Amino acid sequence: MAVREAAAGLPGPGRDEEAALLFESAHYRHDSRWLLPVSPRCCLACALELLPEPGVSVRTGPPSSLFHNEALTLALRLVTTETWLLLNIFFICPKLVRKKHVLSGFRDALMKHASLVVQLVAQDQKVCIHFVSMLFGLLCNVEDGSITDLCIEVLIQLTTQLKLEQTIHCLLDECHKELCSMPCMRGSLATLTLLGKLVDAVPALADKLVMEHGDLMEHLLRGLVYPSEGVQASVCYLYGKLYSSPVAAEMLLGHFREKLCPLFLSTMDGAQTKELQINCLGLLKQLLKYDLFVSMLMNKSALVESAESVEGPPGETPLPLVLKKLLLSRDETLQVASAQCITAILVHSPAKHALAFIHADIPEFLFEHLSSSSEVLVWSCYNCLILLVEEPLFFSKCHTVYGIESLVRSLQGSLRMNNTELHKQGLLLFAEILTRQPEEIKLFTSSAMCRDAGRALLEAVSSPVLEVAAEALKAISAFLRKDHQSALPALYKELQALVKAMLSRCADLSQTPLNWRSLGHASNRNSERAILRRGKFLLNTLEGFRNACRLAMEFQREPSAQENPFTAPSAEKEDTLEAFSEFLLSACDSLCIPMVMRYWEQATHPAVMEVFLSVLHSLFVIVPHMKEKFSKKLAGSSFIRLALELKARFCSGLSHSALNQVCSSFLYFMCISLLSVPEKTGPPSQEELSAVSELLQHGLPQISSRGPESLALLSDRQYVEEAARQRQYCTLLLFYLAYIHEDRFVSETKLFMAVQSFLLSLQDQGERPPLVVFRASVYLLATCQDKDGALDEAVVGAIRKFLEDTPDLHRVYTHHPLLLRLFLLHPELMRRFGHRVLELWFSWEESSCEELDGVLSAGQPTLPTSVAALFHILRSSPSILLILLDLICSSPMDIARKVLIVLKTFLRRNEDVQVGGLIRGHFLMILQHLLVEHGSSPSGASGNLPLLLNLLSLVQLRNESEQELDSMAMKLLHQVSKLCGTCSPADSDILQPSFNFLYCSLHQTTLGSQRRAAAVLLSSTALIELLEKMLALTWAEEGSPRTGLLCSAWLLTASFSAQQHKGSLQAPRKWGLCLYPMLCQVHQTLSVELDQVLKALSVPKRKAALLSAAILRFLRTALQQNFSSALVALLPSGAQSPPAPEDTVLAPLGTSQVLSLVIGLQNLLVQKDPLLSHACVGCLEALLDYVHARSPHVALHVACQPWNRFLMFTLLEAGENSFLKPEILRLMTLFVRFQSSSILSQEVGHVLQGAASTDLSTLPGSTLQALHGFFLQVQSMGLLTDDSMAQTLQASLESLSSRASLAQPSLQDMLCLGGVSISLSHIRD
Repeated sequence: MAVREAAAGLPGPGRDEEAALLFESAHYRHDSRWLLPVSPRCCLACALELLPEPGVSVRTGPPSSLFHNEALTLALRLVTTETWLLLNIFFICPKLVRKKHVLSGFRDALMKHASLVVQLVAQDQKVCIHFVSMLFGLLCNVEDGSITDLCIEVLIQLTTQLKLEQTIHCLLDECHKELCSMPCMRGSLATLTLLGKLVDAVPALADKLVMEHGDLMEHLLRGLVYPSEGVQASVCYLYGKLYSSPVAAEMLLGHFREKLCPLFLSTMDGAQTKELQINCLGLLKQLLKYDLFVSMLMNKSALVESAESVEGPPGETPLPLVLKKLLLSRDETLQVASAQCITAILVHSPAKHALAFIHADIPEFLFEHLSSSSEVLVWSCYNCLILLVEEPLFFSKCHTVYGIESLVRSLQGSLRMNNTELHKQGLLLFAEILTRQPEEIKLFTSSAMCRDAGRALLEAVSSPVLEVAAEALKAISAFLRKDHQSALPALYKELQALVKAMLSRCADLSQTPLNWRSLGHASNRNSERAILRRGKFLLNTLEGFRNACRLAMEFQREPSAQENPFTAPSAEKEDTLEAFSEFLLSACDSLCIPMVMRYWEQATHPAVMEVFLSVLHSLFVIVPHMKEKFSKKLAGSSFIRLALELKARFCSGLSHSALNQVCSSFLYFMCISLLSVPEKTGPPSQEELSAVSELLQHGLPQISSRGPESLALLSDRQYVEEAARQRQYCTLLLFYLAYIHEDRFVSETKLFMAVQSFLLSLQDQGERPPLVVFRASVYLLATCQDKDGALDEAVVGAIRKFLEDTPDLHRVYTHHPLLLRLFLLHPELMRRFGHRVLELWFSWEESSCEELDGVLSAGQPTLPTSVAALFHILRSSPSILLILLDLICSSPMDIARKVLIVLKTFLRRNEDVQVGGLIRGHFLMILQHLLVEHGSSPSGASGNLPLLLNLLSLVQLRNESEQELDSMAMKLLHQVSKLCGTCSPADSDILQPSFNFLYCSLHQTTLGSQRRAAAVLLSSTALIELLEKMLALTWAEEGSPRTGLLCSAWLLTASFSAQQHKGSLQAPRKWGLCLYPMLCQVHQTLSVELDQVLKALSVPKRKAALLSAAILRFLRTALQQNFSSALVALLPSGAQSPPAPEDTVLAPLGTSQVLSLVIGLQNLLVQKDPLLSHACVGCLEALLDYVHARSPHVALHVACQPWNRFLMFTLLEAGENSFLKPEILRLMTLFVRFQSSSILSQEVGHVLQGAASTDLSTLPGSTLQALHGFFLQVQSMGLLTDDSMAQTLQASLESLSSRASLAQPSLQDMLCLGGVSISLSHIRD
C-alpha cells in the first residue's frame, strides 16, 4: 500500500480532502505526469476511469490507439490490462455523487490553474479528444441537471483554454451526430445548450458552424417547434449567438427569410417562461443590428397586419404587437428589453418603421412607464420616444397630448435623482416634443399643466451640472412658443420666473473667477476650453431670451393676451403683457449686457459679441415706444470711439499688447458684422468679405492713434507704403461705420478734405482701393459735403475713373439722399452713372414708396424725407424725368413699380408738367414693336409690360371726363385690344391694366367717341373670345383668374353690349373721312349661361362684393335690352324642361328664377356695401320693369313681399338719417312706384321730417336727385292723405327742384377699387 501511495505521490494518512478527486484503487498505477502538481491535486487518468457512463462507448480493453504507441502510450502508463475488468465493473454501477464531485473539482482546478490544467490535458491530443468525447457522452446520458451543467461548464472552459482546432471539431461533430441521431428533440436540451454556450465562448465558431454544419439549422427549426420552452429557449439562445456574427448572419439570411422568421415571431408571441422570453429578445436584438433583418421582420409584421384586416382565421402576431405585449408585462427586465428592441428598430429608419409602432399605440404605454422608479426603464423609454417623435403621425394621433403630463412628472422625479445622463435624455425628449409639436394641436390643455412644465424647466436650468442646464436651455427655448401657452393671457409671472432663472444661471457661470493668466500652460488650455463652454452656454441663454422677446411680440398682435380680464380694476397690474415686456427690457439691461460685456473682457474671441449683437437686434423691438432708443444703442453706440480711445491711451508701441489684441478683435468682429449685414447697402460678396477680413486682421492691430492723428494719416499725399495704406483703409472703414450709425467723433469738414486727399493719393500712385473702402470714401464725401459746396474737378475725375473700373455700381453704393445728390448734381457723374444710381436708389426705397402708394388719394400729405430730396433734385434738373421713364421700361419689375409710384406722385404734385402725350406715344411704339417682333405671345417679351400698362391706365384715369379721343388714343385702343386678344385668362398682370384702360377710354369720353371706341373694340374677335372664356371661368372652382380681372371682364362686356345696342338703334352714318366706322357691328357673339348668372347672384360668394356688382351691372344691361342683344347670347345650362305656361311670358326667365333673384338681391343689399347696393337697386329696377312689362301681377307680387319691409327695416337701422343714402331712396322710390304702400306705411313721413330738418346744401348731388325722385313718385302716386304732409312734400319738392338741377356730378366718377377701374355712373345710373 505504501508503494502505491508513493507512486501516486500522495501523502500518508494525513492526506487532505483533495484525495477524494482520485480513484484510489487504480491511481497508484498512473504516471505522475497526469497529476496536477498543485491543489486541488486531481488526476486526469482517474477522471478518465471515474467519469464514463455505461451507455457511453467505453472499450473493455485498452484501446490500441492509447496503449500501443511507440512513444510510451498513455494506457501503459495509466493502467494495466489485468485491472481493466475491475474498472468496467466500477463503471457499470456509477456513483453520480462522486462523478459530480470529480467534475466540480476539475472545474475548480481549471478555474484556479488554467494554464497547468491545459498543459496536463494537452500532453496528448488523443487523450484530450477522448476526454472531451467522454465528457460529451456523460452530458448526453446523465439526466441530473447539476451534472449536465458541470459537464457543459467544464467542456466550455476546457475548449476555450485549449484553443485546439481538432478538439473543437471533435466537439462540434459529436453535437452534430447527436442532434442528427435523435428521432425527436426531447433529449436535445443539453446539446443545444452546449452549442449555444460554446459559440458564445468562441464567437468564431458561429461562422464555422454555419458553413460546415449548415444542416443543423433544420434541427434547430425542429427544436423551435418542439413543445418544450426549455428546448425553444436553447434554440433561440444558439440562434442569437449565430446571428451575432455578421458573416454567419449573411449566410443565414435566406434561412431566416424562408423558414425562421415566422417560427420565431410565433415562438416569441407564445412564450410563457421568462427564460424563453429573454432568449427571444436576445435573438431579436442580434437580428436588429442588421437593416435587412429589420426590414424582413417589419415587412412580415405588415403582411400579418394586412392579413388580419381581412376576415379569416387568426394568423401570426406582428412584431410591434409582440413587443407591446412584453412592454405590458409586469417584469421590468422584459419591459426594458422590449423598449430597447423598439429603439433598435427605429434607429435604422424612424421614418420607415415608426408608423407601425405608433399604430400599435406603443407610445401610450411608453409614456405610462415613465412613472416607473427604475432608471433603466425610464432611460429606455426616453430613447425610444426620442426616435418616435421624428414621425409626424406621433403628434397627429395626439400621443404627446396624452403623455405630456407623464413626461413632466417623470422629469420632476428624475431631477431628484443623481443620474445626470437621465436628466439630459429626458430634457432632450422634452425639447424635441416642444420643438416638433404642430401649432394646431395644443400640447398643454390646462394652465396647471403648463405651470408644472415651467417649474420642471426652472428646476432643470438651475442644476449645478452644466450639461443638464444646457439641455434645459434648449427645452426652454422651445417652450417659449405661443402655441405652448395654455390659455390667453399667458402666465406672465411664471414666464418671468423662467427667464430670470435662465439669465441668473448664466450670470452665475460668467461670474465664476477663472484666474487663468496666472496658471501654467496646461491649466491655461483647460481654462480656454472652459471659456469656450461658457460662451456656448451664453449663446444658448441669449437664444432662449430672444425667443421670449419673440413671444412677447406675437402676443402684441393678440388683444386677448394683453392682460387678465379677471384682474380687479384696483389691483396692481403685474401679470400683463406690458409688464412682461418691460421686464424683458429691464433684464436685458441688468443681466444680459453686464454678463456679455464681462465675457468679452475675459475672452478675445469675437463670436460671443456677434451673437450678442444679433440678440440685441431682436430684443430692442419688443416695446414700441422704446424701439428708437434701443436701436440707437445698437447701431449708434460709441463702441468704436471707446475702442479707439483705449488703443490710443494704452496700446502705443508694444505696451499692453493683450489690451490691444482685445480691442482689435472687438473692432474686427464689429466691422465684419456691420459690413456683412449692412443697413443701407448691399451685402458684399464672399470674396470681398474675405479680403476685408484679411485687411482688418492685419491693419487693426497697427492702429493706435487718436482722431486728429488718423485724419493726418488720411491726408498724407506723399508716397504711401503698403503698411501705411492698410492703416488708411482700416481707419476709413472705422470712420464709415461710425458715421453711418451717427457716431461722428471727428470734424466733418476735416474728414471731407482728408478723404479727397486720400482719393487723389490713390490716383497718383495708380492704386485701386478695395470696393468696400471705395464705398466708404464716396459715402463720407457725400455726407460731409456742404450743401452749397462742390467737389474739385480732379476728385470728380478720380471718382469717375474708379467707378468705371468697378464691375457694378451696387458694390460701392450706400443708400442716402446726399449720395444721390452727389451723383445727380455733377453732370459728369450723372451722364455716366445717373441711370444706375437711380435704379439702386429705388431698389432700397421700400417704406417711402409704400407710404406714397397708400396716401395718394389723401390730398397733399407730407412727403418722406428721401422722396422730398429726390423731388427737389427733379425740380432743379427736369431732364432726370427721362431717366425715370427709361427705368420703367428697362428695370426689374419691383424697381419699375416704385418708379411708377414716385412718378405718379410727382405728376400729381406738379400738374403743370405734361407727360401724358409722351407716355402714350412711347407706349404705342413699344406695343407695336412687341406685337410685330413677338407675334402671338408678346406677354413673355417684357417683364415690365404690366407696369407700362399700369402707367398707361393711370394716365388715362388722370384724364378729364368728356374728352374727345384723338387718333393716337384710337390707335392705342386698337393695339391694346389686339394685345389682349393674344393673351390667355392666366395673363392677369397684363389683362387687368389693359381692361382698365379700355374701360376708362369708353367711359371718360364723349358719346360720339364712345361709339367709335366701341366699334374698334368690337371688331377684335379675339378680344370677344377672350371675354367669353373669362366669363365662363367665373363659375369654375379651379383655375379661375383673380376676382378683379373677372370684375373688369363683366364690366367691359356690359359696356360693349350697351354701346352695341345703342349703336344698332341708330341709323348708320356714312364713313366719310372718319377713320373708323360709326356703326357698332358685331363680328363675334359672346355666349353666357343665364342660369349660372342667376345662381351666382342668388348664392353669392363671400368677399366678392365687387364681382357681384359687376355681374349685376351685366344682368341689368341684359334686362334693359330685354335679352335681345346682338352681342351677348344668354343660353340655358344643359337640357331644360318645357317652361310652365305662366313662365312663358317671362322667358327666358321663370317665376321661380325671378323670386330667387329677388331674394339674392335682398341678401346682397343687407351687406350694406355702397357700390354693391347701387348695383342691386339698379338691377332690381330693371328686373321689375322687365317683369311688369310682361306680367304686371307678378311684378306687383314681387314688390309687395313682406320680406321687403324687413329689408327696409334692416337698411334703415344703419344709423341716423340713413334714409338719405341715394341707394335707399331709389329702393323706396321703386316700392312706391309699384304701389307697395304696406312696406312704406310710416317711412314716407319719416323721410319728409328728416329732409325738412336736414341742411340740403350739405348733401351730394346724387342724394338730392334720388330724394327729388322719391318725392315726385310719392306725389304722383298720391300716398299722402294728410294735407299738412302734402304741403310739406310740395315745399320740399320746390326746394329740391332748384338744387337738383344745379347739383354738379361727382368730381371723381372713375375710381380704382382693388385694382379695378370702375365708373360710379356706370354702376349707379
